[in-house]
Amino acid sequence: EVITFSEADYEGVRLPHDDPVVVTLLVELFTMKRILIDSGSSTDILYKHAFDQLRIPADQLKPVKTPLVGFAGETIHPLVSINLSVVAGTAPRQTQVEMTFLVWIPPAHT
Repeated sequence: EVITFSEADYEGVRLPHDDPVVVTLLVELFTMKRILIDSGSSTDILYKHAFDQLRIPADQLKPVKTPLVGFAGETIHPLVSINLSVVAGTAPRQTQVEMTFLVWIPPAHT
């Protein structure tokens, strides 16, 4: 189904705006809050701290050889990836997809 917004959704928002969209999703049966949606981003990033809280064995992480160029133009290493199940919405209006996340491990953890 198409996701739409009504005038009621703009209550308290000054137009025009460039506010980020922040949602809550179910990732591998865990509720993740404060997920930033950035339609200009080319990848889905999961920070190591959030990954650790999912309690998924680290042996499921796959190495990524291509570096990620960060928001300020810096190159970010090291990266690994993982496929996770993501559920958006609530029944009967929900969808489940498999998403590939890049997991960023800060240098102090490598």
